[in-house]
Amino acid sequence: MLTEGGCPKNILSIKDALEAVEGRWKLLILFALSGGPRRFKQLAKEVNGITDKTLSKELKLLESNKLITRQVFDTFPPTVEYTITEHGKSLEKVIEELHYWGLAHRKEVLGK
Repeated sequence: MLTEGGCPKNILSIKDALEAVEGRWKLLILFALSGGPRRFKQLAKEVNGITDKTLSKELKLLESNKLITRQVFDTFPPTVEYTITEHGKSLEKVIEELHYWGLAHRKEVLGK
């Protein structure tokens, strides 16, 4: 049985999940936030190689998917903190398994 966009119903959930975390940076940002709330510049340092523009875009997408929250504090200049949500925390096992799979994959492909 086909559903939205001709995608078979049984893989629609996988398609949705991949769209929520697709790209080079989203899982790395979530991993950084798993250590606790972070400010923008802290994230930029922890997610090595990401530009400020890309980080800003990725944070907005993660927020729209309810994986993180953005809190603005009434300070001068304004302080903004990003925190992983409970929904985002539900990806911790997936990220951990990807980590272990990545180690095994490196060993298989690169012999390291």
